Amino acid sequence: MLSDGEKEFQDRCRERRRQRIQVRRLASTGSMPSRVRKEKLLSVAEGKRIRKAPETSVMHTKTPYFSACYGEGRGMTLRALAAAPPLRSEDPEPVFGSMSVSGRARDMEDAITIQPSLCRPDINRRQPVHFLAVYDGHGGSHVSTLCKEKMHVFIEEELKRVRGTSKSESAACSIRSRQARLKLKQSATVVEGEEEWRGAMVRSFQRMDEVALTTCACGNLGKGCVCPSLELALTGSTAVVAVLTAHHIIVANCGDSRAVLCRGGRAVPLSHDHKPDRPDELQRIQAAGGRVINLDGPRVEGILAMSRAIGDRYLKPVVTAEPEISFTERDPEDECLIIASDGLWDVISSELACEMACECLREGQSKALAAIDLNGIPQTEDEGFGSLYPTKGLMATALLTRLALGRQSSDNISVIVVDLKRS
Repeated sequence: MLSDGEKEFQDRCRERRRQRIQVRRLASTGSMPSRVRKEKLLSVAEGKRIRKAPETSVMHTKTPYFSACYGEGRGMTLRALAAAPPLRSEDPEPVFGSMSVSGRARDMEDAITIQPSLCRPDINRRQPVHFLAVYDGHGGSHVSTLCKEKMHVFIEEELKRVRGTSKSESAACSIRSRQARLKLKQSATVVEGEEEWRGAMVRSFQRMDEVALTTCACGNLGKGCVCPSLELALTGSTAVVAVLTAHHIIVANCGDSRAVLCRGGRAVPLSHDHKPDRPDELQRIQAAGGRVINLDGPRVEGILAMSRAIGDRYLKPVVTAEPEISFTERDPEDECLIIASDGLWDVISSELACEMACECLREGQSKALAAIDLNGIPQTEDEGFGSLYPTKGLMATALLTRLALGRQSSDNISVIVVDLKRS
């Protein structure tokens, strides 16, 4: 017969074992309630043996972030981005998916950069700024790779240099903004410190262009380079950069990559392609002493199929790196933001892309998504923390990429889809 003390000890052991099993079960589903999470933390603090969660799970992040890419063999792989530090509830990070595919092109010249919580500049009232960009290189991947490494650094530096407004100035700006909104009736967007934002983006693109013009693919600068001059002169890249804040989407575009916002089921262009035959671009090219020659489509001097780009030293100053910048106020009806290279937009309209992406984000898995082969990766929903499966945003990018390939896109395809409803 067991004594009362031994029975009490066994009961306590059973209860602790039951709690451990419950913690593991809830951790595996990603739905651990705060009470059980607190019990788990207390158990760890008391030195009790609890089996660790798998290293692939990210229990301390608010949302999972995934990116997919094609390797040299064009096989799709899935990788979880590095876990971010614990987030404050008032500062959620964007939920997105990204994919970059060489497609039917011989070389991969596209590049993608995503930097959640890039910085907290004074111009944004010390609130986080999120950075997303797609670069489409031509003549090689040299300039697009440089943009991937440097552009977000330049933008962060320029934003931090902008002087913040005082309280009285901020109040005055707020009053003027409200008055302007009433007058314009949503015909335009008023952003506090818009000129400062614009100046920071323009300076960043200028700095990026200078680096692209002076840095060879070998990594040397200026006179230190021994590579043929054409190695540097014949390369360039488009750049479409989106900066997300809690209240606005700021897009800077240079080239024919594109950013499109889906709002209430409608496609709202946030950038406009810089094509040589665009009336205002044609006038600018001719004013700079250049020509547009129709050679398999309109091309600057019969060579470049876009009128603005970073790099392309041999076409300066006709081809400029100055971006066009748009400011869009976020709205509760905003569903998603699509940023992609022309490998997507050449074969898919903005309206169709928005329709497909939004349907994917709303419904999750569907029969259409089931047709996408992700190398046998289970296509399940990822509402739990630390899920190893594709997010809805990633599934949307996969669907758009597959559709572009099915429509015989001959270029590299790079796509970012941001779920604005959950961001």
